[in-house]
Amino acid sequence: MIAAVLTMAATGFVAGIGLMYASKKFHVVKDERIEAVNEMLPAANCGGCGYPGCAALAEAIVTGKAPVNSCPVCSRDMVQQIAEYLGLTADSSVKKVARVRCNGGCENAVEKYNYYGPRDCHSIVILNGGSKLCTFGCVGEGSCVKACGFDAMHMGKNGIPVVNAEKCCACGLCVKACPRNLITLIPEDKPVVVNCMSKDKGPEVKKACSVGCIGCKMCEKKCPVGAIDVDSFLAKIDPSVCNVCGECVAVCPTKAIGDYSK
Repeated sequence: MIAAVLTMAATGFVAGIGLMYASKKFHVVKDERIEAVNEMLPAANCGGCGYPGCAALAEAIVTGKAPVNSCPVCSRDMVQQIAEYLGLTADSSVKKVARVRCNGGCENAVEKYNYYGPRDCHSIVILNGGSKLCTFGCVGEGSCVKACGFDAMHMGKNGIPVVNAEKCCACGLCVKACPRNLITLIPEDKPVVVNCMSKDKGPEVKKACSVGCIGCKMCEKKCPVGAIDVDSFLAKIDPSVCNVCGECVAVCPTKAIGDYSK
């Protein structure tokens, strides 16, 4: 009995020595900067940066796998603070804002039938393409509003989500939540947007919605800098070229182009 106890004690002692040696041999020194950067991040853990959480992003920034301004929730001051701490240069890129590219609310869009099912955009789209005659527009049940974790979206009186530009962090959660891919992140200083995604021909658009893009090309012809191209009966504005002159907004016959600066 005593021999067995001594044997077990000796085995435990040897194992302990081995574990102690292994812990020192394979010990990985954690970069203290990772925790420091993580403390500077907003702790939103929204996933808008493409990483599973703020801690993962902090490690990516410190190791050079992600730029300093990767967090869409961070303010410019927060980005600058992180950059100064790491001895890097902060990117001065313009903040982006989510834009719902549809104006076809209850006052403008034609309904095919009354929907009484689950109040979820995805469920409505699955059911015969939605209750509206337009199969490209917003279905109006606010799945994007529910997905927003920053109180930056609410349902407007017309049944179309409205974005609060000041609160919007461009995290992209609303973009992912929209089954019609209607929400786009656009630079805040480029407020002129085509609020329509329909690729139907003009006559079909008019039947379905009074404020849809009919592909008339009037905006394309009027644009002084060539920022607009009409493709598949839908006008598209290149934000990198647009000078926000407002000519396209004034000439659009259906008011499908909006200026969010006003």
